[in-house]
Amino acid sequence: MRHDSPQRWIPLALILGDLFAFFLAVYFSRLSHAWYYHESVWYVLDNWWGSLVEVNILLFLLLAFLGIVAFQLKGHYARRRVVWDEIGDILAVFTVLLGLNAAIAFSGKWPLSRLWLFSFWLLALLLVPAVRLLLRRAFLWLKLWKRPVAVIGSGPAAWDAIAAVQSDPVLGYEVRWVLCPDDTEPYARLSDPRNHFHVTPLGSDPLATLRALGSPETILALDNKQWSLQESLIRLLGLHYPNLAIAPALRGLPLYGLEVMHFFSHEVFMLRIRDNLARPGPRLVKRAFDLLSSVVLLLVLSPVFLFIAWRIKAGDGGPVFFRQERVGRAGQSFACWKFRSMVPDAEARLRRYLAENPAIAEEYQRNFKLRDDPRITRIGKFLRRSSLDELPQLFNVLFGEMSLVGPRPLLARETERYGPNIALYHLVRPGITGLWQVSGRSETTFDDRSALDAWYVKNWTLWYDIVILLRTVGVVLGRNGAY
Repeated sequence: MRHDSPQRWIPLALILGDLFAFFLAVYFSRLSHAWYYHESVWYVLDNWWGSLVEVNILLFLLLAFLGIVAFQLKGHYARRRVVWDEIGDILAVFTVLLGLNAAIAFSGKWPLSRLWLFSFWLLALLLVPAVRLLLRRAFLWLKLWKRPVAVIGSGPAAWDAIAAVQSDPVLGYEVRWVLCPDDTEPYARLSDPRNHFHVTPLGSDPLATLRALGSPETILALDNKQWSLQESLIRLLGLHYPNLAIAPALRGLPLYGLEVMHFFSHEVFMLRIRDNLARPGPRLVKRAFDLLSSVVLLLVLSPVFLFIAWRIKAGDGGPVFFRQERVGRAGQSFACWKFRSMVPDAEARLRRYLAENPAIAEEYQRNFKLRDDPRITRIGKFLRRSSLDELPQLFNVLFGEMSLVGPRPLLARETERYGPNIALYHLVRPGITGLWQVSGRSETTFDDRSALDAWYVKNWTLWYDIVILLRTVGVVLGRNGAY
């Protein structure tokens, strides 16, 4: 694929950006060290590195160089990567470099402050992704970062690939064409006139078709019934597109729990399936994370608990908490706690309201939510929009009935609608937040919720828990999809 001359300098710009982020991290971490020990800022500017000037500078340059090399080997500068996967790589690399930094400095008994050491790597973890994001946004603004993409496919797999690419704008991929193999009708969603791409035939000469489009980035996303065609296209396009992306139709497989088995001299590989949270090791790690986090959050948020309790009690004099039976791990019921956000006679009022409004009753049956719920109190509206009504569930997490992240806890009447994924639901503790809540929340259907919960159980990693918690903060602050 041809690139304009300015685009060839983007990898170098990203490398320089990382070096600049390293420099900012070491500079501001040294200032924080000075502030903690009541040193003058001007003294720090003159005595920036402390007593072992040459050794500290050499160590910094060595670690920065190792970090750049690691990122280069992982393809951070040459290839487009999903932002959360990239941040996960950065965290892993920095953890190793932190350990190496500490081992070298402390084994050599150098006068290196522990505060400086840890604050530097924490700042680097924040600044490196931030500088990369700013650079990529600048490249997008300068029209240097976008790459046109052609998706080869005509069915649901092609639509799923397009939706996945468009979900991460920072990737810079712009789907402009969907190329349908001969004798296939495009999937209904692909033919929607609101789409920003063109649906055209692939033709008998795929290479000529792609050349006529300017040799764009290519994603092969065929359905299982087109397997024979996929094999021939991989052989043909693989010779001319070394970065050909393939989106196989593997819906339902635990992508992060797969173990790939290769066989020497055979064009065969096997996938051994292991649902991550079905294994004891990951469950133990998850429970330890829940315990530590819930204790810290309960201590930090105790003033918020007291303030909300006072406001609820002052509103109508009713109880502060609302207790509801939910279905938990292994199908056992437990008492799920919330701050009360409804009037005391909520259930009776709901039955009357639905009986008087059949159209709204139909909306309620889709996901058991009402956009304008007459039962919610004045303070309850704020609690729900901000999701603060769910803070008492931290006690459920502490007592082992829930997790910080997991499937949304089900009511008993909802289990039949959950479908075959109920078996996966029973494997884990339900969560205060989860993949469903950060993927549209009340705007999604109940079937979407079931599918998202199943994907989470199959593909769990501790890093994904952290990502979902971070995204939850953004969703709550933006009040997206909550009512």
